[in-house]
Amino acid sequence: MEEKAYITLQQALKKYDLVDTGGHAKIVVQNGEVMVDGVVETRRGRKLYGGEKIVYNKKVAIVEDVN
Repeated sequence: MEEKAYITLQQALKKYDLVDTGGHAKIVVQNGEVMVDGVVETRRGRKLYGGEKIVYNKKVAIVEDVN
């Protein structure tokens, strides 16, 4: 069975211009500064499949369908 396509939280933070670099993404996620669907997320490898709401530093991004 094939795994559904996804993007990691760290990749999404960069893709949606919430942070400038992967290193910055790593720090803000590990510091508990990022919320996914209203819950603080500290796993930068968290798999996002589309539709999730990411909030960081008063900026919001909705993850597009990654298929």
